[in-house]
Amino acid sequence: MLNIFGTLIPSTGITPTVFIILVLVSLVLGTIFALIHTYRNEYTRSFVMTLAILPAVVCVVILMVNGNIGAGVAVAGAFSLVRFRSAPGTAREIVALFVAMGMGLIMGMGYIGYAALFTLIIALAMLCYSKIAFGENKSHKKSLKITIPENLNYTDVFVEILDEYTKSYNLKQVKTSNMGSLFKLSYEIVLKDDCNEKELIDKLRTRNGNLEISISEYQNQVNEQL
Repeated sequence: MLNIFGTLIPSTGITPTVFIILVLVSLVLGTIFALIHTYRNEYTRSFVMTLAILPAVVCVVILMVNGNIGAGVAVAGAFSLVRFRSAPGTAREIVALFVAMGMGLIMGMGYIGYAALFTLIIALAMLCYSKIAFGENKSHKKSLKITIPENLNYTDVFVEILDEYTKSYNLKQVKTSNMGSLFKLSYEIVLKDDCNEKELIDKLRTRNGNLEISISEYQNQVNEQL
């Protein structure tokens, strides 16, 4: 009887049958994990395909360098270069890549049972965290951008209005535009529960000369990227 929690790799070396089984199972587990990653998450087709294929690729690499220390060091160096050839991703995407590589490493050692168990545990954890909105920001921060003429003193012109409609606000950035004739202000704000955004914008327009104003969801890019 086959022991799924034991290694499939015989002591005499890798056989074509074992190789095919490990690669196919890696693809199956990778596909399952890729589908789990798409649940309640923004994604691209190329990234999902990468997650599906990566475990099989890592599995083959581990199978080929098994027992060869020199080749293992060379492969580790090659993998470390992948980050510098890729666009920065979100924290969740980076974790997904590490999980996919972990699956491939376990499969490369021949442990189908442990690889499947690892995939199941991680998949259930991801589903549970998504279901309960684990780590969700409850502060409802928003980004407020206001364009003003250069002759308007931005330090206190909006203080009265922002105090009325927001719980807190913080001026994050000031930059010039249109050859210095305009200033663009970027605020991080937390609106009051009963705040009417249209009323807020209308009052801000009376102060900035009816120039451009926008309110959008606040994106913390520093925390989301490495």
